[in-house]
Amino acid sequence: MKDSYVLPAAADMHVHLRDGDMSKAVTPTIRSGGVDTVYVMPNLVPPVTTVQMALDYKKRLQAIDPDINYLMTLYLHESMIENPEIIREAKKAGIAGVKSYPAGVTTNSSSGVLSYEPFYPVFEIMQEVGLVLNLHGEVPSDKKEITVLNAEPKFLPTFLDLHKRFPRLKIVLEHVTTADAVEAVRTCGDTVVGTITAHHLSLLVDNWAGDVFCFCKPVAKTPADRRALLDAAVHSNGKFFLGTDSAPHDISAKKGKGSAAAGVFTQPYACQYILTALEEAIERGDIKDEDVTEDMLRGFLSEWGRRFYGVESSQKKILLKKGKEVIPESVKAAGVEVVLFRKGETTWTVEWQ
Repeated sequence: MKDSYVLPAAADMHVHLRDGDMSKAVTPTIRSGGVDTVYVMPNLVPPVTTVQMALDYKKRLQAIDPDINYLMTLYLHESMIENPEIIREAKKAGIAGVKSYPAGVTTNSSSGVLSYEPFYPVFEIMQEVGLVLNLHGEVPSDKKEITVLNAEPKFLPTFLDLHKRFPRLKIVLEHVTTADAVEAVRTCGDTVVGTITAHHLSLLVDNWAGDVFCFCKPVAKTPADRRALLDAAVHSNGKFFLGTDSAPHDISAKKGKGSAAAGVFTQPYACQYILTALEEAIERGDIKDEDVTEDMLRGFLSEWGRRFYGVESSQKKILLKKGKEVIPESVKAAGVEVVLFRKGETTWTVEWQ
C-alpha cells in the first residue's frame, strides 16, 4: 500500500443518521470520513413509511449539512401491501430504495417483515420502475436453533428465492458478515450486490463479546468469515462496496441497564477505518499487499456504489494519508455522547482537496 491516495469523495451506501438531537450530533461528521453521498436508513420512530415522511426527513438533514447528497429510503411496511402504488410515487419523488428489516432483529425493527410473500406485488412494481430493495439479511433469533451467529446464513435461502422470483429487481444484501453470504451474492446475477462495513473488516466474535461498543447486528463472526469479507472487498470488481452501517447510540444505551443497543459508530472515520483494516489484513496475511490498488479503493469507496444506484460520480476529491491521527473517545454534541469505534487508536487522515 502507498502512504497516500487521492480519490473521489466516498459514497457510504448504508448509514443511520437518526433524528432530532442525535441527528444534529452525527450528521456533521459525515464529511470528516471522506464521504459526500450517503444512503440513509429509514428505521426512525415511527419508521419512514411514506414519501412525504422521507422528503421531510431529507429536509431536516439538509438543514444540518446541505453539502451532503442524501439518498432517501422507505421502510418496507405492511401498509405497502394495501398500497403498492406508493412505489411509483416514491420513484417519481427521487426515493432511492426500500429497506427491509425482518421483525425484531435489530434497532427499531419491530414493524418489520414477518413474511415476504405478501410483498410480492410491491417487489414486482419495484422491479418494473427500478427501485432498489435493501435487505437486512437475518432471521429472528427467537426461532428454533437460531442465534446471532447463524441468523445470517439461515436467511440466505430467502434471499436467493427473492432473486429467483424477481431476477430484474435490484437487491442489496446489506452488511454481509459471513463467507456463505459472500458466496451467495457472488452466485447471483448483475442485479444483486452486497455492502461491507468498515467494522466487519476488523472485528471478530471475541471483540464484541467483550466490548459493547463493538456489538452490532449482524454480529462479527469468525476469522474465516472476516477473510472472506476482505477478499470480497479487494476482488469484487463492483459486486461489493462500502456501506458502513454506522449506527450511533448514546452512551447510556450502550452502557446502561439491560441489553446493550446494537450498533457501531464509524461515520467520522468511514474511509480511514477501511484503510486501517486493509493494512492490518495485509500484516496478518489475510490479503496481499498488491490486492489493495488505487483502482480497487476508488471502486469500493466511491464508484461501485454510485454505479449500482445510478448516482453521478463525485467531482470532489479527498486525500487519504497514512498518519497518526488518534481517534477520540466520543462525539459530544446536542446533549448526546456517542462513543467511536476503535477509540484511542491511530488511523489514516482525510483532507478535502
